[in-house]
Amino acid sequence: MVTRRSFAGFVPCLVCAASGLLTAEAWAQGAAPASTPGVTRKILSQRSGPAPGYVTIIAEATIEPGASVARHTHPGIESGYLLEGEIELPIEGQPTRVLKVGDAFQVPTATPHAGGKPAEARVRIVSTYVVEEGKPLASPA
Repeated sequence: MVTRRSFAGFVPCLVCAASGLLTAEAWAQGAAPASTPGVTRKILSQRSGPAPGYVTIIAEATIEPGASVARHTHPGIESGYLLEGEIELPIEGQPTRVLKVGDAFQVPTATPHAGGKPAEARVRIVSTYVVEEGKPLASPA
């Protein structure tokens, strides 16, 4: 059984973060991810599709005060929504945005992005990833 604790410290992109060489398949099997202090992730749903060779993952990321998410990429699009707090979202090729509760964002496939400066208060984000199956969900950029 995969528990919240087994994903503690996983770097979500902006939320998810640069976890490195962990594939979506490994997540489903409960592999232990890389650790980043102050950043946790909870997988809410993971399904094959929407097309052959892809997987859709919905995850909630929590970034504690003083923590930040390293610059990284995903092998597919990330769509996110800020549930709590405020955070900078620098996406390569776009102006840096300051996200507040209720704001949504999208990060194009293979586009470097990060969590900006360290969070001043707790941040919670829910993100949906549609990524190529068998590739690392996040890679350092």
